[in-house]
Amino acid sequence: MAIYDFYIFNREGTCLYYIQWNGKKQPSSSAVEHNCKLMYGLLYSLKSFVSRISPTDGKDQFASYRTNKYKLNYYETPSGLKFIMNTDLSVGNIRDIMKTIYRKIYVEYIVKNPFADLSKPVSSELFISKLDTFIKELPFFNPKP
Repeated sequence: MAIYDFYIFNREGTCLYYIQWNGKKQPSSSAVEHNCKLMYGLLYSLKSFVSRISPTDGKDQFASYRTNKYKLNYYETPSGLKFIMNTDLSVGNIRDIMKTIYRKIYVEYIVKNPFADLSKPVSSELFISKLDTFIKELPFFNPKP
């Protein structure tokens, strides 16, 4: 089992944070920017599609999707922040883990930081460190040898 990467977007679609753990190689900053735009476009389209075909109304209609190579896990906060984690196919439902990242790491080290600008990309070393430690302690985090 493995975690590949993780994104945080604000409600306007700005990528606030991106990290890759088990990918091929670390992408360049222009590749990251391009991938962020593609990811947000995909999310926007999927959410729109799901809401149009769903027989019920509800905010939490879209939580994940799978391909034959990976699983995209999605969590949107009440304030409109979007958390995306790509994992391998064997990882189950991680919605509670995504909520924990928001509540215990993002809120604690970004929202409660009086010097943090919530509309700008995350630059807090403490947030980055806490998130990295949390992810690497998950039972399904498996770094490539």
